This record gives sequence, C-alpha cells and structure tokens, in this order.
Amino acid sequence: MSTTSKPTLEKPVIKPDKTNKSISSFIDKHYRHFNAATIVDASKAYITHMNAGGKMMITLAGAMSTAELGVSLAEMIRNNKVQIISCTGANLEEDVFNLVAHDHYKRIPGYRDLSPQDEWKLFEGGFNRVTDTCIPEEEAMRRIERHLIKLWKQAQAKGERHLPHEFFYQLLLSGELEQYYQIDPKDSWLLAAAEKNLPIIVPGWEDSTLGNVFASYCLSGELKPTVMKSGIEYMMLLADWYPKNCGGKGVGFYQVGGGIAGDFPICVVPMLIQDMKIKNTPFWSYFCQISDSTTSYGSYSGAVPNEKITWGKLNPDTPRFVIESDASIVAPLMFAYILGW
Repeated sequence: MSTTSKPTLEKPVIKPDKTNKSISSFIDKHYRHFNAATIVDASKAYITHMNAGGKMMITLAGAMSTAELGVSLAEMIRNNKVQIISCTGANLEEDVFNLVAHDHYKRIPGYRDLSPQDEWKLFEGGFNRVTDTCIPEEEAMRRIERHLIKLWKQAQAKGERHLPHEFFYQLLLSGELEQYYQIDPKDSWLLAAAEKNLPIIVPGWEDSTLGNVFASYCLSGELKPTVMKSGIEYMMLLADWYPKNCGGKGVGFYQVGGGIAGDFPICVVPMLIQDMKIKNTPFWSYFCQISDSTTSYGSYSGAVPNEKITWGKLNPDTPRFVIESDASIVAPLMFAYILGW
C-alpha cells in the first residue's frame, strides 16, 4: 500500500488592494454606462456648478428622512453644497422623529409578505409603516407634538405667525430635544439646516402627520389657523430669495423623487418672468432628477427635463440629467461623490 500522502492544496492568499478605495474612485471606475454613467455626469456637473460660484436647491419627496438620507445630506449642508431645501411636510418631521426615537423604530425586511392582519397588529402596537420601517407613534409623533403645541400656543398668545419649518428650528435650537437624542445629531439634516438657518420651503405642509395634528387643534378651537403661515407665503419667501441668489452662475435644481416638493419651487422662475413681469430673471442653471416615475397619464414627476423648457423653467443650455433609479441608493452615492469621499 502506498504511503504517499495527498498533496495539500494551499489556499491562495488574496491581498487587499489598498489603492483607490474611496467611493468616488469606485464610481469613476465602475459607473460607465446607462444610469450609472449619468450619476457620474450629473455629479461632475454639480461640482462644476458649485465651483463656479453657483448655488443649489435640493428637493426631497418620498420618505427620504426615514431612509436616513440625513447621514449624507447633513454633510452636504455643513459643507455648503446646498443653499436651500424644498421638502414635504413628512420629510421635515420624519428627520426629527428619527433623531429622538430611532431606538424604538421597528424594521421589517419581509414587509412584502405581511398580511392585512399583520398590518393591523402593527397599527394596534402603535407603529406606522413606511415600506420596511415602522415609526413609533408615541415615542416619535406624540413626543414631538407635545413640544410643538407649546410653541404654537406661545406664538398665538404673542400674536405671532411662523412658517412650519421655523417652529421646528425653534424647537431644535432650544435644546429641549437633546434629552431624547437616539442617533448622532450630526446625522440629522434638519438640525444641520437649523444651525445654518438654511431657508426651507415646505409646500403642502398640511399633508403630514403634524400638519393633521395642527388642524385638529384648530378644529377644537385651541389654535387659530393663522398661527401657521401658508404655502402662498412659502412661494413669496422663495420669490424673494431667488432673485437675490440667482446672479453669477445661478441656482441649480437637484430633485430627489417627484411630487410637490419639486413641482412647487421650480415654478418660481416662470412666475417671476411671466406673472411678475421680471423679464431678466435667470432660468434654473442646472437640473437633475432621480426618479423611477413614468409619464403615464401626463405625470409631471416622470416628464423628461425638456418639457420644462416649454414651461419657462429651464432653457436649452441648462445641463439636464435624469437618473431612473432608486433615490435611496443614488442620492447618497452622488452626495459622496460631490463631497469627495
């Protein structure tokens, strides 16, 4: 019998490549075609716009705050890569909900398999589901309500009126919420915006949890609707801000998703030109939208940027990009590229 032993197969030693490990270098190497290539093109155009002295509006639709976009967006704000934000009322409040109640959130990776009975159990347990993430009613929504109602009533007693985001700024900058923080506050985009007093536009704020809460106090007679400034006053704010900031390279428009967060503010340019008769108003000087919407039924959210030329929002020379993909994946990658990570 042979005593020859079987040869030992040595495992190959894989040495990690320590070069070009940044997110930006990875994107440059791998993102060469289709939506991936557009990410690179749009990011480089964003950087070029900012380096030339331009300013940028970022608009947030969907549930980007619950998707924790603040981890990268807050850095964009701190690094002066965004000068104004437009967002839904949900994105405004949900960043603060996450700040104070993150440990109480429930994540459900298998959300597609939930039955109606499973959904009902979540409701009975005080959870409101956003895709795979459940926001706790008591620790998030009611906690912030208890603090905001004080500010709303104080404003009413003093005969003051404020915009929705201004009440949030007051609350965040007061330090009252610090006792509840459950994430690193540097990951809250709204806190970063408050610290810079960044202008925010919140069209349709009434269509939010705390907007509904405010309406309930008005219905009960505890508050008057006039305590809260309206969407028309947001447009007036933007109509004042835009002419003061559109000189030089101009103001760009970076749209995350579709909906009112983008549709509302982009209209300030044709309003100034066509309705206010300010003919020398510059068009938006950069446009990028991340969206997987289609143009079915005349959807504006899915319309190609060229359509905006016919409405007096962009001109034929405006750099225009559409990335047909998931904003929760694309936006952080683009922000990382723009920040040079």
